[in-house]
Amino acid sequence: MAAPAPAERRAGDGLDAALVERLTKLATRHDESLMIAARLAARLGLERVYAMDDHSADRMMAKADEVPYGAAIQKAWDNPAGAKRRVRDEAAQRHLATGPGILTMYRAFNAPDMAAIVYASDFGAASEEPSPQRFGRQYAAYWETRNLRMAANIRDMLGERPGQRALVVVGASHKPYLDAYLHQMHDVRVVNVMPLLR
Repeated sequence: MAAPAPAERRAGDGLDAALVERLTKLATRHDESLMIAARLAARLGLERVYAMDDHSADRMMAKADEVPYGAAIQKAWDNPAGAKRRVRDEAAQRHLATGPGILTMYRAFNAPDMAAIVYASDFGAASEEPSPQRFGRQYAAYWETRNLRMAANIRDMLGERPGQRALVVVGASHKPYLDAYLHQMHDVRVVNVMPLLR
């Protein structure tokens, strides 16, 4: 089942103009579920994409708009590992308009040393943030909880048909956490993606 051609993305056959407009906006939204997973599933003839992201821990993120919280986290992120990560990310994303450029980005984001850089630049730095309210530790708790719930959703989906294979598409900052959590599960084997990105 292929995605409909652009000329077919119009009102009719049960789709009204409002729904077509919403689907068109979704198709161009910067979201790995829509830009990568759904399109790949359609190309491969897969019947569905499972939702695995989980924002039920986002109540902590309401604090992100509060000046002291936001300032504390921003200060924690201003560190040498963060600067190194920004340089690497910019280099990796320099040629995203080309197929080889996209592969370069995927290779960089999945490189074996990326997990340590992500941690040192973000969550590890936040955990050491010295505010009396311990804003950084609250932020790290939110992130760990979100990833635990994502891992639970993945495990739940895999349990429906033992032995099935799944491709999980996530942002680079989720990957080290999901790798660690899923490695603890019985009957789950996390496969290194790097050989596929050659």
